[in-house]
This record gives sequence, structure tokens and C-alpha cells, in this order.
Amino acid sequence: MARRHSFRAHPPSVVGAMLVDDEVVNALGEVPVSAAATSPAVRVETVESNTLSGPITVPVRRALGDTGIATHPLALGGSTFGWTLGPEAAFDVLDRFAGTGGDLIDTADSYAAGRSESIIGSWMASRGTRDRMHVMTKVGRHADHPGLAPAELRAAVEDSLTRLRTDRIDILFLHGDDPAVPLEESLGAVGALVAEGKVRSIGASDFPPERLIEARVLAANGLPRFEVLTTAYNLMQRRPFEGAMELVAHAQGLAVLPYFALANGFLGGQVRRRSDVRRDLRGERVARHLGRRGHRVLAALDEIAFAHGVQPATVALAWLIAKPTVAAPVASATRPEQVEALLAAASVELHRSELVELDRASA
Repeated sequence: MARRHSFRAHPPSVVGAMLVDDEVVNALGEVPVSAAATSPAVRVETVESNTLSGPITVPVRRALGDTGIATHPLALGGSTFGWTLGPEAAFDVLDRFAGTGGDLIDTADSYAAGRSESIIGSWMASRGTRDRMHVMTKVGRHADHPGLAPAELRAAVEDSLTRLRTDRIDILFLHGDDPAVPLEESLGAVGALVAEGKVRSIGASDFPPERLIEARVLAANGLPRFEVLTTAYNLMQRRPFEGAMELVAHAQGLAVLPYFALANGFLGGQVRRRSDVRRDLRGERVARHLGRRGHRVLAALDEIAFAHGVQPATVALAWLIAKPTVAAPVASATRPEQVEALLAAASVELHRSELVELDRASA
């Protein structure tokens, strides 16, 4: 039987960072060997958090492809905002995320029919955090503006900007392929939005490999280029990404942001029996993973989490972060205290043997 682990939460001022004294972090943000004798060496930097906590130490931010954007290597998913979380609860999660070094937020105009964007926009306006946050949203699946036709795409972006209370979107994703619209028309419409300063960079969400290749050909002819890719990828869902999609992402230098990074919460380890399953849509999704393979993965996560003194969810995210094409997994939280376990994944350096064990257990 796998050993049960105990989670040792870091103090709020150093969540997601190594516990080292300020004086032992050198000018490059690297921890000297003497300071990391009992911990893996993780590069860190000091960033502004908020007026209450002041500067905090976090893992060095990662570049998102060629977008010119560098962020903490964990994105907070906003799919629960306006759905299972109301504004007050969502604000608590966002406050903890920003206060502990997070700066990349993922949402979509179709999440809760736009309520997710509205909550995030209200939070940024009330906290004055817009310039410290990087906001990603997706268009193409809202009931009012479905598909990727130029007129629908522009209208969807304008509505998203209004809900987010901002003048620009840091990364705009085309939310799924639209075979009914020539890709050059969609990219042309996005190009106009980029030229107007309303969109900073663009990405593809759930695009098949052949359309990514087509998009790169069009980019060579002057149309905007996809810099980021978001797709479902986690320890329980590996096959759709590992293969042609991963090869294309690597060849094109796309920064991959896996969503469902915790397999709808299953990899958090709270559901291990049918009796643990909630009777709702999320519960149904989690229940799909119960079985021999799911229990094998949880057992491996338990062992590795115990060794590192972290939560199983932290290890599941660290496995993704270790993948060469992955820039930042996207994970959601329903309570503020869950945020620390998510952000801590960037500070867990898994040993090669642990990565192999997770690969084997999830094969």
C-alpha cells in the first residue's frame, strides 16, 4: 500500500519558492549548492505582490513562446468562476493567487456564458491588478457569437474586452477549429485586432495538427502566427497530445498550456472510491478515471508527494512542467488554500526516476 503523505504548507510569503534566506540567493536568482543541500536547485526571483504583503520570492518566470510575455509557470483556470464559484468565492481564490506570485489567468467567453470574464474583470478593477496580470481568453463558442467568421470574431473580442474591463487581451485563443470558415479569414480578422492593440498575441485551442501546419504556412505569408497552444493533457489523458500534436508543437516552437491538468480534480487524490464521487457533472468526469490505471497513478503520486512533502496535485502539475513543450499547466481552484499547492508545483523538481515512474504508471 502506498504511504500516506502529509503536506507541509509553506508560509504565504514564500509559497511556490524554496525556503532559503534572502542573503543566499545570488544576483542571478540561483540558489548556491550550499543553500540547496537538501532541496533541488530552483531558480527564483523577487516580484511585487501587493501592497499588503510586499515583495515575494517566486520561481523564475517562463517565456510563453515568442509572445514577449513571461509568467509564473502555472496558470489559474477560470472555468469555475460564475459556474460553481460565485463572485465572492472567486475573488478569494484570485486574491490568494495574486498574493502568492501567480500572474497568468485563463478564461473564455463561453465559460458560464461570459460570467467568468466578468468576475475576473471586476476583480482586476477592484484590486488594481490589471497591469500585473496576464489575461488569456478564448472566443468562438459563445452563444451570441459562435464560430470564427471575421464579424463574429471581432464582436466576440469586443464583448470580452467589455466584460474584462480592459483595453487589451494578452493572449487570444481561437476556441476550436471552425471548418466552415477559411483559416486565413479568421487570422486576418485577428491581425486587424492585433494592429489596433486590442490583442497582444494569439493562440490555438484544440486545433488538430493539420490546421496548425496550415496556420504556420499562412503566417509565412504575412498573417498572424499562433504562439501558444492549449489542449487537454494530464497523467490520465496523454494519448491525444503525445504524438502528432506534440511533434507539431515542438517543431513550431509553440508554448503548450495544458488544461484539465488535474483531470477534473481526480489527480488531487480526494476521490478514490465510487462513494467519494459527487453527484454532478464534475463528479461524473472524475468517476471516469476510477479503475486499475487510475489507482496506479494515484499510488505513484502518493509515494512521490510523500518524498517531497507536497500534495499529489502538486506532483501531477510538476510532471507537466517538466515536459519540454509545456510552458504552464492550467489548473483551477475552488478554495484559496488550494492555490498554494498549485503554485508550489513550479518549485518541485522531480528526479528522473520519479518522472519515469509516473510515465510507467500512467501508460
